[in-house]
Amino acid sequence: MNAINPLVNEDTTNPLAIHTNKLNLWYGTFQALYDINLDIKQGVITSMIGPSGCGKSTFLRSVNRINERLGYVRIEGSIEVMDKNIYDPEVELVQVRKQIGMVFQRPNPLPISIRDNVLFGYNLHAEGKRISRSDKEDIVEDVLRQVLLWDKVKDHLDRKGTELSLEEQQKLCIARLLPVKPAILLMDEPCSALDPNGTEAVEELIWELRGTYSILIVTHNMAQARRASEECIFMLMGKVIEHTATEDMFVSPTNKETADYIEGRYG
Repeated sequence: MNAINPLVNEDTTNPLAIHTNKLNLWYGTFQALYDINLDIKQGVITSMIGPSGCGKSTFLRSVNRINERLGYVRIEGSIEVMDKNIYDPEVELVQVRKQIGMVFQRPNPLPISIRDNVLFGYNLHAEGKRISRSDKEDIVEDVLRQVLLWDKVKDHLDRKGTELSLEEQQKLCIARLLPVKPAILLMDEPCSALDPNGTEAVEELIWELRGTYSILIVTHNMAQARRASEECIFMLMGKVIEHTATEDMFVSPTNKETADYIEGRYG
């Protein structure tokens, strides 16, 4: 079976993490996405904004094929990740989930130790390979350092992940994705359950991870989109209305509907 390529692309002139072509999606008879054509760059933080029900989360769940769990969902068009159409029959779902990690609105650490949370996906994808305890400990330290959590938990790795603060739990959920070396991190309202201090900490983490990972964030918080992303996509009624540099989106949007939304006239 073919697998999605790792985060390597020889085309350095315009490398893409995600490319969609005429993506349409229906929930039963209701069409939720209309002809979505997007080019999302590698190593860049891209945010998606728009009113509730505009298709942001539906698009996000399409990128790692969560939507197909629902038997009444129908999809047309293509989503390419690292030049592979993830809906091609020969592409294994396990490889999609390995290369495209997802963070949800509320932190969902497993009720096991911090160490075992970090290694959960790694062990799942190890495919019978024997990995030394020392190597696993190195992995745990490396990813916890990446998510700016190591100094807080290094002496408490046997503590349950569910006992951490919400901010720390969300960082741990991000850390759980990293040992399998995903190409893309999808984040669906990753700060919605956090207080302002926790939000600031997770935004700082997201900014630290840029370049190493391609990050796509869905958020209702326009201030967060402006602070924590480099490019921004505005969606309305299942369609992409505008996609540009974040600062340009908020300072000089080219579309009236975008300007109306940013200025609070609806949504």
